[in-house]
Amino acid sequence: MMSDRTCVIDGVRVPRFLYGTAWKEQATQRLTELALEQGFRGIDTANQRRHYDEAAVGQAISAAIERPLVTRDDLFVQTKFTFQHGQDHRLPYNPDAPIAIQVEQSFESSLQHLGVEVIDSYLLHGPMMRAGLARADWEAWRAIEAIHDSRRARLIGVSNFTREQLEELCAKARVRPRIVQNRCYAATAWDLRVREFCTANQLAYQGFSLLTANRQELAHADLLRIAQRHKRSASQINFRFALEVGMIALTGTTNAEHMRTNLEAFDFSLEPDEIARIERLTGNS
Repeated sequence: MMSDRTCVIDGVRVPRFLYGTAWKEQATQRLTELALEQGFRGIDTANQRRHYDEAAVGQAISAAIERPLVTRDDLFVQTKFTFQHGQDHRLPYNPDAPIAIQVEQSFESSLQHLGVEVIDSYLLHGPMMRAGLARADWEAWRAIEAIHDSRRARLIGVSNFTREQLEELCAKARVRPRIVQNRCYAATAWDLRVREFCTANQLAYQGFSLLTANRQELAHADLLRIAQRHKRSASQINFRFALEVGMIALTGTTNAEHMRTNLEAFDFSLEPDEIARIERLTGNS
């Protein structure tokens, strides 16, 4: 079930706009708290110190609950297991342990970092290879399924998967993913093949890098005309488009005003012909 601001997946209420906490470093706690102040109720992170400070996200959540700005039940908290090749030396698990143990160690570390008893959404943060699924992917997924069985993760899913990898996973998984998070490029028709698979199989699609991966499209004359018509920014149009086509959108802005105006994407609608025009955009079109 989906409204404009939330969707419900297996009984879990999921905000349709999430705040992404990658690459914030020392500012992670401050910016996560700021995002909650501006109205975000979904937080995306990962137990990957190379790009995220998951513990600082947890500090922000604890501070917001103590104020009290939010309650735990208000929040959707999503994190990820990352294989060693995506990490730096600050590993949240023993690299010599079997993959299943690495997943369990990483997950328990995430619970401690975030100060929660249950993770709302737990993702496999990318497969081992660009094509196909390796034995390690299946070992990790079986461990994630077990975490879901234990009810310590309400939803499970994947990130950075191709259409073919998703098809293979869904065909053989005991517990199918419910969320797919991918970088979303206009050049691939906004990840159309993956989104079509998600729609057909009732998987929620999360799009990230909607602005940074599409700078040419944001400056495209056609999109700017649509923005002018609605008296909105190009960024707001882009996020509204993502919502209109059924995505859960992510933003990682560090600017309080941009946080507020990003959420204003819920306050207007695009016409069908405008959506179609944006769907056809590429940087060279």
